[in-house]
Amino acid sequence: MRGAVLVAVAAAIGNLLQGWDNATIAGAVLYIKREFKLESEPTIEGLIVAMSLIGATGITTCSGGMSDWLGRRPMLIISSVLYFISGIVMIWSPNVYVLLLARLLDGFGVGLAVTLVPVYISETAPPEIRGLLNTLPQFTGSIGMFLSYCMVFGMSLMTLPNWRLMLGVLSIPSLIYFGLTVFFLPESPRWLVSKGRMNEAKMVLQRLRGREDVAGEMALLVEGLGVGGETSIEEYIIGPANGDIEDPDISADKDRIKLYGTEEGLSWVARPATRQSSLGLVSRHGSVANQSALVGPLVNLFGSVHEKLPETGSMRSMLFPHFGSMFSVGGNQARNEEWDEESVTREGEDYQSDGAGGDSDDNLQSPLISRQTTNVEKDMVPAAHGSLTSLRNCSLMQANAGEPVGGMGIGGGWQLAWKWSDKEGQDGKKEGGFKRIYLHQEGVPGSRRGSVVSLPGADAPADSEYIQAAALVSQPALYSKELMKQNPVGPAMVHPAETAKGPSWNNLFEPGVKHALMVGVGIQILQQFSGINGVLYYTPQILEQAGVGVLLSNMGISSSSASLLISGITTLLMLPSIAVAMRLMDIAGRRSLLLTTIPILIISLLMLVIGSVVKMGNVVHAAISTVSVLLYFCFFVMGYGPIPNILCAEIFPTRVRGICIAICALTFWICDIIVTYSLPVLLKSVGLAGVFGMYAVVCVISWVFVFLKVPETKGMPLEVITEFFSVGAKQVAAAKNN
Repeated sequence: MRGAVLVAVAAAIGNLLQGWDNATIAGAVLYIKREFKLESEPTIEGLIVAMSLIGATGITTCSGGMSDWLGRRPMLIISSVLYFISGIVMIWSPNVYVLLLARLLDGFGVGLAVTLVPVYISETAPPEIRGLLNTLPQFTGSIGMFLSYCMVFGMSLMTLPNWRLMLGVLSIPSLIYFGLTVFFLPESPRWLVSKGRMNEAKMVLQRLRGREDVAGEMALLVEGLGVGGETSIEEYIIGPANGDIEDPDISADKDRIKLYGTEEGLSWVARPATRQSSLGLVSRHGSVANQSALVGPLVNLFGSVHEKLPETGSMRSMLFPHFGSMFSVGGNQARNEEWDEESVTREGEDYQSDGAGGDSDDNLQSPLISRQTTNVEKDMVPAAHGSLTSLRNCSLMQANAGEPVGGMGIGGGWQLAWKWSDKEGQDGKKEGGFKRIYLHQEGVPGSRRGSVVSLPGADAPADSEYIQAAALVSQPALYSKELMKQNPVGPAMVHPAETAKGPSWNNLFEPGVKHALMVGVGIQILQQFSGINGVLYYTPQILEQAGVGVLLSNMGISSSSASLLISGITTLLMLPSIAVAMRLMDIAGRRSLLLTTIPILIISLLMLVIGSVVKMGNVVHAAISTVSVLLYFCFFVMGYGPIPNILCAEIFPTRVRGICIAICALTFWICDIIVTYSLPVLLKSVGLAGVFGMYAVVCVISWVFVFLKVPETKGMPLEVITEFFSVGAKQVAAAKNN
């Protein structure tokens, strides 16, 4: 995973520049207003600081559509260029108007980085460490703030501090960021697949994952193009093909589905389970015994997956850990047999691609799954009542001679497969049915299910051991009913370029997307109104009142330098907390971190209210104020700081992810402006205690919102997350109709 980690670190430099800029302007404005004599013009002073915010809000409105059109990488390159140009202009800035223009350009760069870096990292990171990598922007942003505060504090000790130099230094790290985005960062593989550029996506994935076999994830990215269809949740019992089935919860042999392994003669059988697992129960009834009926069905649906995971956690694949690679093509196919475009052409000279072929990718001459089946599939389909296989063909991978062919693991314990079985049509005739399946192991203890047991610690499956798996079953993204009517041999599939259509505003009204937007927009609004800007704005004053400022002044440090030093120390204390969040994000999970840290925010805000209202000794007041501010900052950056952006980058389908993330980011910036500019008015009307009390109430509402509406997404592939949102939203709508 080293490739994905390095790419995420490089992308997160964009947020380091944002943190650097925020801290630099906070210190430089003290000297800007002296040179331009703005003491009597607070409007202009506020505009200099806020122009970056205005630019970020403006660019966000179009950043989503532009990133879906041009790609994630070009937009990050543009962001680095805007950072660099704004730094050069700020170091020149002969008057206020040029400075305002530079701050606007800087805001454009900030808006693109803050909006698209989480999206880019989510689309390139493995599911097992996606949360950790997507916490990097928060970490690098805080590092940028700390380094900038150190620089500005050092310059403030000079006889004549140069604010132009303070602001212009931004151009140096932005030049480094430009080099990284141009020469090191690849394009997002999910965006490439959404444009039908399959070979490029495959090469990027090979680089990110550090292995040649990326067929499973490539197939997953293609399936992600078709989210929103009719999806059902089914249960399977999986065991050796020659096992004796006596469990009453396993259906009759006529419903069996054959699974094929990578070694000659290696196979298993999946049979539908007659007794539903916890995932099936949740999908139908909206709750399980140990969950509150108040919690939304979607939250319970996600939770049922995570609660049934084996104890080893989600940091490695846990589905069928000892069954090897089950879903590779070839019932009796040797490991070293190569599948390439030439072999497919030889098997079917009359085959022609179902799509535009070279129009979308010069090197792609065949679809993901050929309309004309191979000899293996021809023998396989009539041999059993159904088959479950990975049907990989050359456009996804070409295995090197002698190289083991990997499985269809897609991360987080999920496996991808396809089911081909006969079903009866409306006219009574048999017709082929083709389904895509996401499989996930159910961690059911053996004592509860007789012979159906999980296999932790076993070297190999015994004949009497079976595994229970939950399955999300839907139409494949490349399935074509029109081609099926032409009676082809095997499943009728279209070219990925035909499925990979551009984003449409109509997609936003799909049930799953609407529900995800409600979660994303809601958590962004509540985050901004939870008080982070108010506490940040008043941290120097609060700590000065606590006596820290007096201590520093006795050391010969001026009040302005003291406030910068205090802010820098506060930022430094955030870093260990963010490091803890990075460790826990993929273990405890996003939802658990929010539910744990938000109560600490409420307590710290109430402590600030008490410290402002109740009269107490100077030492006690100083201690309460200092501890409250530090608690608030440390626990905010552990949970409510990074998680809203992480969630918003995870819960939307690929084809509309750019548009949806832009809507969420626009909500963030608008709420940021409202909170920032309403703060002075609120302070005059209700006082500092009243403001902090209001923030505490919002935090209580936030906790309730997270508990009822925000699902746990740790360790799950993005495509599975969006599929769950689609399933859950439709179940909610059906429940309301009933």
